[in-house]
Amino acid sequence: MSDGTGLMAFWARIDAAYLDRFRQWHNSEHMPERVSIPGFLAGQRYLGHGTRDFFLMMYETREPAVLGGPDYLARLNAPTAWTRESLPNFREPARNIYARLALRGASDLFAAPCLVSVRFNAEALDAGIVERVVALPGVARTRLFEIDRAISGIQTSERKIYGGGPGEQRYLLLVECAIGAGEEGAPLRTLRAEAGKAWRDVFVDLFTVDYILANPGG
Repeated sequence: MSDGTGLMAFWARIDAAYLDRFRQWHNSEHMPERVSIPGFLAGQRYLGHGTRDFFLMMYETREPAVLGGPDYLARLNAPTAWTRESLPNFREPARNIYARLALRGASDLFAAPCLVSVRFNAEALDAGIVERVVALPGVARTRLFEIDRAISGIQTSERKIYGGGPGEQRYLLLVECAIGAGEEGAPLRTLRAEAGKAWRDVFVDLFTVDYILANPGG
């Protein structure tokens, strides 16, 4: 059962020649625009560990309904000129809307410099994974989400530009930690073991924080 918090998560690769321009757009126009929408709490962007072009972009909201509400949809259906320029440079896009099922650990906006995202399907959800992972050395916070398929599937003007749709995985596990892949950290080893044992259609990706913007009035 959802605890009320919503999340938009967007995985994509950005064309190498457009990376600097992408960051300029995302930092100075796109994220401030989104975070100013009523009900938005914060925007976060993570860079794939060991990559230059793979990003996870997220927005946290007071509830999932904000992400299907009129204020947000109005922005999605009236992209700025800079947004229209930027979105065609997205490759392999996957964008989902989620409701949070569980949170363990820190409740602050920023918990740790590394983030492991695990997208997966499962016949029976093992909620105990949240407690097991947050107890590992170096882990500051663990969050479990379930996709909201109705909101994720809404067609918008922006989606028509970048051409992607929602991912197929029902669940998302986010683990914020201080241990990177190069150190063969316990969180990453544990998550890969869990993924191979219990889950299907799994994507396990490690990111480092790239940019965070909070809505002080959110």
